[in-house]
Amino acid sequence: MNLPNKITIGRIFLIPLFMVVLLVPMDWGEVSIAGSTLPFTHLIGAVIFVVAAGTDWLDGYFARKYELVTNFGKFLDPLADKLLVTAALISLVELQMLPAWMAIVILSREFAVTGVRLVAAAEGEVIAASSLGKWKTVFQMVAITALLIHNVPFAAAGIPFAMITMWIAVILTLLSGWDYLVKNKHVVLKSM
Repeated sequence: MNLPNKITIGRIFLIPLFMVVLLVPMDWGEVSIAGSTLPFTHLIGAVIFVVAAGTDWLDGYFARKYELVTNFGKFLDPLADKLLVTAALISLVELQMLPAWMAIVILSREFAVTGVRLVAAAEGEVIAASSLGKWKTVFQMVAITALLIHNVPFAAAGIPFAMITMWIAVILTLLSGWDYLVKNKHVVLKSM
């Protein structure tokens, strides 16, 4: 259990805290930022989400810098990302801040890719994330954060930044999913 893997596990443990803060009915009041008002719980949820998402960069940095890349880490890191994104998307749909179809598209791709990864793992093969998949993750994290903070500071200017980045995330999700499945079709075909 090296440091990057411990950081990844820490990210997983932040997910229930994120969901409790965001979804359990608590009236912590509201906060005004840049002309927008949002529930304080959404701001705290956004902070927890950003910290959890930031650990994705941190564990990767330590793994590469100190040559601590492991097969366990290659498997657990993308899984932790998927759990975090899944929790956030479902929470945003529950809060009526995101159309359900966008969450379904993103989550369907995540399940499909995870399925291929599991088949590959059963064959003794570990498939690392592609650069397109990493960009997809970046846009998902930015879009989710922007939605959680009610599009601050862009709301004051009438710029739908949160939804623009979510649309980009959805498009990258579809493109990276297709790319991933095409590049790894041999894994599925071999297991049939």
